[in-house]
Order: sequence, then C-alpha cells, then structure tokens
Amino acid sequence: MALTSDHLAARIARDIPRGAYVNLGIGQPTKIADHLDPELAVTLHTENGMLGMGPAAAGDDIDADLTNAGKVPVTELPGAAYFHHADSFAMMRGGHLDVCVLGAFQVSARGDLANWHTGEPGAIPAVGGAMDLAIGAERVFVMMTLFDRSGLPKLVPECTYPLTGINCVSRVYTDHAIFDITAHGVEVRETFETGLDELRNRLAVPLEFAAGHQAPVTY
Repeated sequence: MALTSDHLAARIARDIPRGAYVNLGIGQPTKIADHLDPELAVTLHTENGMLGMGPAAAGDDIDADLTNAGKVPVTELPGAAYFHHADSFAMMRGGHLDVCVLGAFQVSARGDLANWHTGEPGAIPAVGGAMDLAIGAERVFVMMTLFDRSGLPKLVPECTYPLTGINCVSRVYTDHAIFDITAHGVEVRETFETGLDELRNRLAVPLEFAAGHQAPVTY
C-alpha cells in the first residue's frame, strides 16, 4: 500500500540532519514540521521572514499574524526570529539553508525540477521562492506522489513542464519509493510495498538499487 502524505512526512523528518536549517515548501512538505524530533534542534525557515517555526497551530494557539509562506497558522519555538522578506530571500539565495523540501509536478532523471506551472489552461503559475531555494539550498529534497491523477509518472527521463531548476534535486520522496538522484542515474533507496520490477514497468527511467537499500516496508 502506498504511503499517506502524513506517513511520508514522518519518513522525511527522520532524514533531516541534526541542527540543520531547513525550508519546507508550500503544501504537503509543511506537514514535516509536525514530525520533527525536538531533540534534533532543527531550525525551520519560512520565506515570508521567520526562523524558528514550530508545528502547525491549532485551537487557541492560532494567531492570524503568525503563518508560514502558505498562509497556514503555525507556532513559534523559543528563540524564533522575524525579519524582512528581502533578508529571508538573501538567506535562501546565499547558501545558508542546509535542506529544502519542495513539492513537484515532475522531476527528471538528472534532477531537474518542475513545480510551478503545468501549462494547463486556467492554471495559475505559482513559482514563489522555489527557484531561489532550488539553487540556494545545499540539498533539495522533493516530496510528491509518484504518479499523477491520470496514472502518469512524475519521475521522468526529461521534464515536459517549465523548469524551476536544473540538476538541483538530490532525493525524491514518493508514496511508493524513495529515490536518490546521482551522477550515475536514479537509485531506489527504499520501497513501500512496491517491488523494483513494478517500478521499472511503470517508469521510463532506468533504476538501480542503492547501496543499503531497504526492502519493501509496510506502514
């Protein structure tokens, strides 16, 4: 069975390095904030001007003036800081973030990222700060479903949607498997009740098992 977005967020949270400065993209990646171990001392950055963001706010903790970049109410952790939008983008562009986790419409086998526009009539382009994060963060993780609503793969040999960044993605987390994008190609790092043969049959991207690959996991 494919992972739910909450299970996947929890899985990604386990891979965030201790003490890292991290930006979580709008949409599903924001769920990762709810699964981070406080003992890891991870500092979350939001492009609208905050360091030290905590989990999503609920109930009496909701403050309409305290939101992440996706306008979702959040909490603040001890030592949280606020700053101008321009300073926030300087952090993103200046290489001060260890990891960013972004959603995507497509990721290519060489790590190209397309996540701001599908070209569909009536679709609203929404690049936000993704271009800045894609080139500025030390590591770019993608969190997405492996297939779109029509069943077409989103991990592809070449992106057909407008690009956000070129050769920038290092790891792709999906509901069926986790993939590393390497100089030698796409490696399957971990699978979730999905075998390599099934992945090879459904994807047009050559796949290999990564060293230390974990067998299919049941959640």
